[in-house]
Amino acid sequence: MNLAGSWRAELRKLLLILAVSAAIGWLSGYVLEVLTLGLATVAASWLWQLWRMRRWLENPELAPPESDGIWGLVYDTIYGLQRENRDARGRLQSTVDYLRSSFASMRDGVVILTQSGAIEWSNEAASTLLGLQYPRDQGQPVLNLLRWPEFHEYFLGGEFQQPLQVPSASNPRQILQIEITTFAGGDFLFFIRDVTRVVQTEQMRRDFVGNVSHELRTPLTVFKGYLDNLGAGELTENKTVAKAFQQMGGQVQRMETLLSDLLWLSRIESVREEMKTEEVDIPRLLQELREELRTSEPDRLVVVELECRSSVAGDYRELHSAISNLVINAIKYSDQDQPVVVRWENNEIGPLLRVSD
Repeated sequence: MNLAGSWRAELRKLLLILAVSAAIGWLSGYVLEVLTLGLATVAASWLWQLWRMRRWLENPELAPPESDGIWGLVYDTIYGLQRENRDARGRLQSTVDYLRSSFASMRDGVVILTQSGAIEWSNEAASTLLGLQYPRDQGQPVLNLLRWPEFHEYFLGGEFQQPLQVPSASNPRQILQIEITTFAGGDFLFFIRDVTRVVQTEQMRRDFVGNVSHELRTPLTVFKGYLDNLGAGELTENKTVAKAFQQMGGQVQRMETLLSDLLWLSRIESVREEMKTEEVDIPRLLQELREELRTSEPDRLVVVELECRSSVAGDYRELHSAISNLVINAIKYSDQDQPVVVRWENNEIGPLLRVSD
């Protein structure tokens, strides 16, 4: 029976009780008393059903009470919802158990944190890398157990787009990478990975680039010196020899530029990112760049338009490299007879550099 049918049956039952009570009362001369007794009987029946429901809900493992009519439908509906809830909890628990089993077998450390930062679960690798002990540390705030100032700032800041690298508390030579993601209703999934070998390999690469660049600079300087001396002598009177000296000089200049770029790249990679506070005079930088281009690109016209004298906070060498790349690209990919215009101006946001061809 559906809900509407059950309500109609219950209403018919109530009306029948009232009709029988009224008939008995009329026959006996006590209509009001008998009606009151009939309504009290209905109320007592409903209270009894509510008591049965309460006892069943307090012990949901018991079978639902047997009843008919509207109460039978209510019991069946609640029982169905209970079964669905148990099935859903079972599926969810199976998923959680599967994930925990997968995380437990990982070589990377995995820690599940609550919204408040308390440890909910951790695997064996987290014990090895961080010294955490599960289940002993369950419920403990992770900030009380991991004392790195960098980690405290990283976790409380809530910006997890980039991973954090910190030295291990037990071995300063060991580098750990920490990544945090949020899931569910705001809980945290905390991954810890040993990246010592990766960091060491990257440091070796930077050192190699820097050392090779320095070592190549000395023979290249000697080679350039001999080319300059020979190129200024009588040998250059021969057009073929002069052209060869010119080509070799151009290649030496190219190698010097490449070495300078490699040394600069090595310097940038060896220094951690930090806020640049040096005031860079952009108008002066643009004028110096124009003079350099007159020597390296004598056939191209570079126009510098200074509409403001604003300086910016930054690194002079990095800004010089960035702006020169823009201008050289404009020269390279535009017509030979077309000027390249570099404009330094102010707009509603602040100083603005425009490079156009």
